[in-house]
Amino acid sequence: MMYAIGVDLGGTKTAAGVVSDAGEVLFSETLRTLNRSGGAAILDATAGLVAGLFRQASDAGVTVGCVGVGSAGVIDAARGTVVSATDAISGWAGTALTAGLAARLGLPASSVLAVNDVHAHALGEAWTGAAAGTSSSLLVAFGTGVGGSFVLGGAPVLGHRHAGGHVGHFASPYAYDGGTPLPCVCGSAGHVEAIASGPAILELYIRRGGQASVPDTRAVFALAGSGDAVACQAINVAAAAAGQAVGGLANILDPEVVLVSGGLADAGARWWAPMEAALRAELLPALAGVPVRRAALGNAAAMVGAARLVLDSPMARPAASSASGCAAAPTSQRI
Repeated sequence: MMYAIGVDLGGTKTAAGVVSDAGEVLFSETLRTLNRSGGAAILDATAGLVAGLFRQASDAGVTVGCVGVGSAGVIDAARGTVVSATDAISGWAGTALTAGLAARLGLPASSVLAVNDVHAHALGEAWTGAAAGTSSSLLVAFGTGVGGSFVLGGAPVLGHRHAGGHVGHFASPYAYDGGTPLPCVCGSAGHVEAIASGPAILELYIRRGGQASVPDTRAVFALAGSGDAVACQAINVAAAAAGQAVGGLANILDPEVVLVSGGLADAGARWWAPMEAALRAELLPALAGVPVRRAALGNAAAMVGAARLVLDSPMARPAASSASGCAAAPTSQRI
């Protein structure tokens, strides 16, 4: 059995785990992402996290020689660089992600591969999660932002300019306030993310007359649970916007299965029921029976998918592979 380290590098936290070629996470560690310290500091911290896992693996008699990374931002998977990123991670854009991490770990450059974190999430679900055994799957995640990935034949579709999967950034008829398009974090307006993300629910609740002192989206759900009509309305509108968007994407891509993930998907029936109703109302007749499932792997999904990059994925560059799918273990760990 072969093993790799999968890294889920997000704007708030970075998680990494040792993953087998059967998709099992042997052990994992998490640290806070240094999202205001710049690319070099983030790479230093991530390399330290990975080096610790190399040591744990060695102590357990497990040989690990390669690292896959699912990272926030637009990632050029071929070059291993961060093309662009939001201000959730300042100084991340332009970072030589795979080369920098490999150098810090004393690994050959070809032993580290990277992809966007939602693509990694979808790849994990397609490998051992809710889309396992399917030929194609569409995953859309609704949380702090809105992201997605279309996995076809075992590999996520990355796009010619590496921006495939940015499904939060197309127009939604729900993303308007009095005829004015709602501003989106991408700098445009009227997009799905501006109405269907977690923060958008809180903003909508307040705009529609809710209590300005409500601290976060979780509190809006709590108010809805106690019968607050404005909170219920805000959740229903955002869920309908989410479902309409996913249904439209399904019409375009015709996946074997649709997966919905993220914090809102985990919030229960109050969000899921109106979301799925709107999704199915949007579908073409030919897609009426498409399965719509919650993602199954939870916080481990992106780690598992990132490891898949370097274990047995069609995305892995030939130079990065031996018969096992991984390069030799590091000869040193420059941390």
